Amino acid sequence: MQAELIVDARNAVGESPVWVPEENALYWVDIPAGGLQRWSADTGHVHAWTAPEMLACITRHSDGGWVAGMESGFFHLHPHNDGSLDSELLAHVDHPRMDMRLNDGRCDRQGRFWAGSMVLNMGANAAEGTLYRYRNGQRGPLAPQLSGFIVPNGLGFSPDGRTMYLSDSHPLVQQIWAFDYDIDSGTPSNRRLFVDMNQFPGRPDGAAVDAEGCYWICANDAGLIHRFTPDGRLDRSLDVPVKKPTMCAFGGSRLDTLFVTSIRPGDDHDQHSLAGGVFALNPGVNGLPEPLFNALP
Repeated sequence: MQAELIVDARNAVGESPVWVPEENALYWVDIPAGGLQRWSADTGHVHAWTAPEMLACITRHSDGGWVAGMESGFFHLHPHNDGSLDSELLAHVDHPRMDMRLNDGRCDRQGRFWAGSMVLNMGANAAEGTLYRYRNGQRGPLAPQLSGFIVPNGLGFSPDGRTMYLSDSHPLVQQIWAFDYDIDSGTPSNRRLFVDMNQFPGRPDGAAVDAEGCYWICANDAGLIHRFTPDGRLDRSLDVPVKKPTMCAFGGSRLDTLFVTSIRPGDDHDQHSLAGGVFALNPGVNGLPEPLFNALP
């Protein structure tokens, strides 16, 4: 289960890996650079595009391109082979402060896109983070669905879509919650503690759910990926050769590879450091296809 470096990306904040089976390729973002990146499993080639704002999370749009959570809201992005990137604002987010952006995001099983917001300076300890749900045709400003977070993260949905997971990565919180999820209305309820990450190494960052319904969470600051069973029991922990893994996603032809993005801190000047790279592991289980954003009403 040794992690393999597939791209020495040196991303400041690599995030939101998404496997595209039709292309046999992995896409991900570098948040502060506004970077959208693509790695081809066939050729090893990396293609990159730059968005007009910080780019935090992506999901595939059923009409082509990507829905992206950025600074000011949700956008439709269309990358082109010549390196250009078309960007269209879909829905504005009315942040309570100017110094905010969207953060972690993921589609539910029905194709609604969820993303949380955060204050840029984590040291401000500001619980202004809000969770938003974007559906096709909404223009915004979008209504908050859940609020009171510092760094909302770790979004995930059970295989049947009826449980939603959400974490707060901030050192003052470090909790993961589970919610009952109404798949018809897209409404979470019955919030309850799923895992108290203060009891385990690392802060909860980005996550994925496998075909057995277990929840994989990147343990930032600990260089680990934890797998928790649906009842919140730690099942296993996998090592990655960087301190700050950020988000994981299943991919490969059998969805049996776990791809992991990471952070390269600004004070890391070690030329041999792998921080900010993208890694692949064999976790011993299969994942689930990532839902597309549903463009139907």
